[in-house]
Amino acid sequence: MKFNAMFLSLSILFIPMATWAHGDDDHAHDEAPAVNTANKPQRLPDGRVFVPKLTQFQLDIRTQVAQTSSAAKTIELNGHVVMNPNYGARVQASSGGRVSAPAGGLPLLGSKVKKGQILASIKPAQGSYEVAQQQAQLAEARSNLAQAEQTVARLRQLEGSVPRKDIEAAQAQLNSARALNSARALNAALSSASSGEVLRASLDGVLASSNVVNGQVIDPATILFEIVDPKGFLIEALAYDPAMITQIESAAFNGVKLRYLGGASALRDGALPMLFAPTEATPLALGQVVKVVAHTREQTRGVVLPASAVVKNASNQNVVWVLEQAQVLRAVAVQPMPLDGQRVLVGQLKDGQRIVVQGANLINQIR
Repeated sequence: MKFNAMFLSLSILFIPMATWAHGDDDHAHDEAPAVNTANKPQRLPDGRVFVPKLTQFQLDIRTQVAQTSSAAKTIELNGHVVMNPNYGARVQASSGGRVSAPAGGLPLLGSKVKKGQILASIKPAQGSYEVAQQQAQLAEARSNLAQAEQTVARLRQLEGSVPRKDIEAAQAQLNSARALNSARALNAALSSASSGEVLRASLDGVLASSNVVNGQVIDPATILFEIVDPKGFLIEALAYDPAMITQIESAAFNGVKLRYLGGASALRDGALPMLFAPTEATPLALGQVVKVVAHTREQTRGVVLPASAVVKNASNQNVVWVLEQAQVLRAVAVQPMPLDGQRVLVGQLKDGQRIVVQGANLINQIR
């Protein structure tokens, strides 16, 4: 009975409370509950970045445990692609004239050519002034020849009354006038009847450049065509320290290994040219500007990371993102040293740190 009375009293007490909570009061202006921003990516006041696990998964963030190792010290060199002299050729005209296309037409850029193939022909192009000058010289030579013949004939008639040396001198002048007349006559005949110079390919390859148009008038020694073998491209880099010539062990360009062929011993424009040859087929073009990462014999220590792990912060410093906690990352300033164009060596990290190697640029954009 006591228990029933107590239960009834408690029930009476709770009835008004339920009535107050669900009465006819207007709750339309009550404030909405605050949104929990702890589950959103955000930059913390101390510069660190909070990235929830779900966001890390969505951004495909990948990390790597830092491990110190040894690597060859590297140097970045500015270079460009050049032609291997044994796998390339330049076609030039030895004399000036007008370009004439062969029967099949002028070869186009990128077309394959065979050794001995006719590329173009150069026909002499003489103006009216040149023709008139040539005719005047020929007439002068003939006049001098006639005068020399008359002089010799007159002196021979007076032989015995004139010194012998005068007769011999006149005969020498006559011989010289005859030779000059013959040379100028031959030159005029060749100029009028010459069919021109035929330009042929000196090796098999691909036409890398063409600087001619049918009917174009060119000067002597003008470079008309360049023929290259794509397998014969070389990379020429410039060094400003003579000691570097003997320190380079190997090199790389965009992840492709290069074989070091050697360097010059004479300065050219204040630098020493060095030659490298790709060890595998690489799409290159003559004159292309490249960055060569040269490996020296000197060793250094650091953490090897992908080049994508290094990003720029607001102060334009190179930084990597270190995973301090499961959802908190911190930017660490570094001085990366390139290894092969795809990897870098960083010496400002400690073993065991988890470094973001994929998605670092996305973390860098969180504000």
